[in-house]
Amino acid sequence: MAHIALPEGLPGIVGPLTQYPKTAQHLRGLAQQLLRGESTLTPGERELIAAYVSSENNCFFCENSHSAAARHLLGDAADAVEQVKLGPDSARISEKMKALLHIAGKVQQDARTVADEDVARARAEGATDQEIHDTVLITAAFCMYNRYVDGLGTWAPDDPALYDQHGAELAAQGYLR
Repeated sequence: MAHIALPEGLPGIVGPLTQYPKTAQHLRGLAQQLLRGESTLTPGERELIAAYVSSENNCFFCENSHSAAARHLLGDAADAVEQVKLGPDSARISEKMKALLHIAGKVQQDARTVADEDVARARAEGATDQEIHDTVLITAAFCMYNRYVDGLGTWAPDDPALYDQHGAELAAQGYLR
């Protein structure tokens, strides 16, 4: 049971967003911009960052929702989602994504530990300043979203089919519905 009164049957972040629409407008808008806005990182890559960060934060609802969205968006490369959560360096993803996820991991733990060498590695693998910026901001935002969901003690279903359905909706419709 959530720590505050939320609409019945709405899991994870959906309950607080429904209960507090003025806050929801901004949180949904930020997610839409970060995960679906103009970028040289694909929506699937950006959802992969969100899934990885949520996994590292042990946020069950967000990890499963964004993993499902990433799988739907990545298509043939969908198996990369579980690989990344086990360890980005051994996942079958580009070296650029490995470098960006390395930065994301540092931001998730303690953003002050991101070093010039980490950024240089990402740049050497082809990452642009915009992609580095977006990776850091997606990570920071998902630390916030994860703490919002978990700090309120929201309900999270166990059924993988529900996450797959939610992920398909996120992949198709984005965050502004």
